[in-house]
Order: sequence, then structure tokens, then C-alpha cells
Amino acid sequence: MSYLVLARKSRPQDFNQVVGQIPVVKTLQNSLVRNRIAHAILFSGVRGVGKTTLARIMAKAINCEERALDGNPCNKCRSCTEITSDSSLDLYEIDGASNRGIQEIRELKEKIRFLPTSSKYKIIIIDEVHMLTNEAFNALLKTLEEPPDHVFFMFATTELHKIPITILSRCQRYELKRVSVEDLKSHFGRLSKEEGVQIEDAALNLIVRESEGSVRDGLSLLDQVFSYGEKEIAVEDVVQVLGLVSRDIILGITRALLEKDTGTALSALDETFNFGVDLKRFTTDLLNAFRTLILCKIDGCQQLIDIPSEELEEFNELAGQHEYNSIHMRMNLLMQGVEEMRYSPQPRLSLESTFLKIIQADEVVPVTSILAKLDTLLAGQPLAKNKTVPVQVNSAQKKTPETLTTQQPPGEPTQACPPNPKVKSVLPAAESTPLRQAEEPPLPEENQGPPVNKSNKPVPHPHKRDVRRDWQAFIDHVKDRKLWMAQDLQRTDTVKEVEGELQLRFSDQANCALLCQKENVKLLTEFILDFFQKDLKLRFITPDKLQTDDSENAESPHKLRNKLANDPLVLMATEIFNGQIGDIRVGPRSR
Repeated sequence: MSYLVLARKSRPQDFNQVVGQIPVVKTLQNSLVRNRIAHAILFSGVRGVGKTTLARIMAKAINCEERALDGNPCNKCRSCTEITSDSSLDLYEIDGASNRGIQEIRELKEKIRFLPTSSKYKIIIIDEVHMLTNEAFNALLKTLEEPPDHVFFMFATTELHKIPITILSRCQRYELKRVSVEDLKSHFGRLSKEEGVQIEDAALNLIVRESEGSVRDGLSLLDQVFSYGEKEIAVEDVVQVLGLVSRDIILGITRALLEKDTGTALSALDETFNFGVDLKRFTTDLLNAFRTLILCKIDGCQQLIDIPSEELEEFNELAGQHEYNSIHMRMNLLMQGVEEMRYSPQPRLSLESTFLKIIQADEVVPVTSILAKLDTLLAGQPLAKNKTVPVQVNSAQKKTPETLTTQQPPGEPTQACPPNPKVKSVLPAAESTPLRQAEEPPLPEENQGPPVNKSNKPVPHPHKRDVRRDWQAFIDHVKDRKLWMAQDLQRTDTVKEVEGELQLRFSDQANCALLCQKENVKLLTEFILDFFQKDLKLRFITPDKLQTDDSENAESPHKLRNKLANDPLVLMATEIFNGQIGDIRVGPRSR
């Protein structure tokens, strides 16, 4: 008889032998015990996690003549032995990739019409069911929704998204997850003892890591290692057989990149390259190492790290020696370098250059630390490490050292403030520069309040604004009312007030084409009168023509302003209250 590989030899024959998948196994057992078995069950998940195995165990349990109280098949009755030996006439196990057409589904529907020959039920198992065509799925819809009482369907797929929603809605779905590191390590260690092979714990960790949560992949690797080694297998054997990079090398390179050890990092890379390891796989392992370090620095993320406990302790120790921001920055540089390496004609040189960038990168200082130092300086407390900053001082500006002067009102002497003993000058005593407070600009006239006469009685006066000085303020005034008009006014080349005219000069007629329209000229004139409180006429000056406002129009702002100023009611009010006219506003917001 030919040799039977571990993946087939150790295939589980009941629910207790299934590795991992505890929630799925418990649900299936309870459905058997309570006789609530769905007529169509769909198992999905990555390769080698037990989809087909669970379908076969369910087939045996459904037809088992002496089923246990917990739902497990007996594996002794005629039906169980026939299914185990693949000789059952009532079990149809179909490969979806080879029987994917509508004709195969029609033949299957004809077979399930007849009652089972020797078992209680007919079981249909379709592996890789996502490979069926749309026509085949459609032909299966009615039968899958209302199958005969003696038929059960079991489906398995690795690509759940390719199955039509009409099929999914007719099935009871079970999604199988990747098997954890602890479960795989325990399972592989038990099989090694059964095979009479002693394997080092570190070597077993490498096989578990390479299996990536798949039991079948791990068993294939374990079978390969058993064929190479003797009764005792070390880490070096696993590395040589599988062409892997030792975890110690990955951790050593990671430590060298973080501690800026250029020689160690490049030497380890050269050793890895000469060994013939795929650089893509090597960089993937290196990125996973940095990811593990970052997760070690984040509280509450320990459950996201799926590595053996011995390696986790080493990563925790290394992560505690470096800041989170520094590790994250170096991982980003490594990701960029790996992306560049994939398209580089010399991938090794590209990776070495990436290592140099990572090593030469400075430590990242958190913003909170910088702000804390700034608060310490502002409080007048010395820092732990002071750095002297050289300052060049012009000889014409040299004054008496440690003298602080403030701006005093005119006619009063300037007082010198005593030096602060907590603040140390970084300049020599002969070249210390006096610090002066910046002179505050005078307040605008409109913010200083009304003028006061000699009798200390306030008298009202109109606001005085200058066209050139307050032009930007006027644009802000317009922006609050007409945004597009303020944007057009920004394109003005020069602004002048000449003999009662506000002249706006534009180098391009297109910049003021919209402003020159009649209704816009009227609106802009209202804004000018309201803001400057002057009887100004608007005039546009362009290279091709001159444009002025229509002051003769009865509805012009000038006419309206004069009309309001000479209104009889206004004149009577000023005479009764012994007052005078202040601002006259004709804009739309004043109406």
C-alpha cells in the first residue's frame, strides 16, 4: 500500500478531533441532538480549516445507526464505515470545478429523486461550489429550496462572495476561521509524538507560522520536515528544508534598524540574500515584526498578536525600549522601500538603501513633549538640558545688558525694569541686547470715540476714512454683502480719490465687465457712500474706455443721499433736538 500523507492520515473522523472551530462544532452537534438539521448547509473559510471534513462528519452523523448522545458518529456501523472508506452509494461528493455546468446539475437532480439504497438519507457534498456557473445555480434553486425529505445538501467554498445571494438565502451558513497558533502547535506536537519524532519547540513555531492558520498546509510542511530529518529535528533543519528565514534573524534585523546598527543590519541582509531566500517573503516577515512591535505598544491590542508566547516576550522587551512614534515612522519607511523594491531592477540595492534611510532617520519627539518643554520655559523653570542658541547682534544696536524698557507716554521718563533672576542671558554681558516692547499702533480715528472740546463736552463728528488707507477694509465690507463683487475689486490696479471721484483703474476690461453693469454700479456706489461717508462718484478707468456711474439717473445713490439729507422731516428733527446729521446710509441693509 502506498504511503498516506499526514493530511489524509490524520483527518478527523468525529467532532472531537476537529482542530479549533469550537462554535461551529458545538452548533452542529446541538442540531443533531435536537433533530434540527438544516436541509442545506454551507461551509466557508480559507483553505485547510476543515470545511470538507465537517461535511463528511455531518454525513456520517446523519446516517449513523448508533449515534452518540453528543451527536458524534460511532464510526463502527455499516454506514459510517462505508463513508469512511468512500464506498457509500448514498453519498455523492462532487467537485464543483469539474462538474460546474447545467447538465451535471440536471443529472444530479435525477439521481436524488430516488430513495437511498442502504442508508436513511442521501447526502450531496459539492466542494468548491462557487465554481458552478450561473445557469447551474439557477437550475439548483428550486431543488435547494424544497428538496425531497430524504436528501441533505452540504456545500464547501473558499470564496463566499462568488455565490449568488439566492443560493446563500437557502442555506444555513457556517464561516470557519483560521486556526489559532496555540491549537496548531498543540495539534502538530501531538502528531509528532505519534510519529515518534522529537521536534524542537522553536522549529515547531516556524512550521506553525508558515501554515498561516491552515491545518492542511501545516501538515504538509510537517510531513516534508519528517521526510528530511531524523528522529530529532532542530530549527536549522526546518530553515533549510522550507527555505525560511529564522525568527532570530528577523528579530535581529528589526533590533538593528531601531538601534541604528548599520553593520548588523546589512550583514544579516547579506546572509539572508546569499541563503537564497525570496526577498518578498523576507520583507513580509520584517513588516510583520514591526507590526507586532506597534501592537505591543498599544494598550488592548495584545489579542491581535498571534505568535507564540516566547516570541511575544522578546517583542515586548524590544518595544519597551523605543517610542511608539519612532517605530511607526520606521515601519512607514520600510513599507515605502518594499513598494519601491518590487519595481526596481536591483531589489537588493533598493532594500539596502531603505535600511540606510531607516537607520539615519532621527528619533521622533512627540508633540506633547515639545509642548511640555515650552510650558516649562514659559514658567521660568530651567530645562533638564539647555542648549545655547547663538544670536548675532548688530553693533549699532548694542545697549546696556539686562535692561528691559517699555514704551512710556510722551513727556514721562523711561523706567528700567530689574533683571529677572530666573532668566539667564545666552549672550556675553557686553553684547546683551535690550528687549523693548513693540510700540502699539495708534487706534483708528473711528475707534477712538468722539472728540472732546475744551469744556470736556463730547461733540459728534462723522467718521473719517481714507480711500487708500481703508481700501482693504472696504473690500471686507463688500465681501460681507456681495462676495463676487469683493473678488472683482481685488483685481483693481490702483485706487484714487480725485476731486470727489473714486477712480478704479483696471488693466484688463474683463476684470471689471460685471462691475460696469448698471445695476452693479448702483449697488457698488451705495456701498462706497455707506462706508466712506463721502459724496464720491464712481469711475472705472480701463485701457479701452472710461466708465462712470449714471449720476443723472433719478434713482442714483447720490440723488437719493441728497434727498435724504434735505428731507423736511430730517431738517425739523435736527432743529428741534439741536443736533446734526451723522451717517447717511442708502445700502440695501439699511432699508
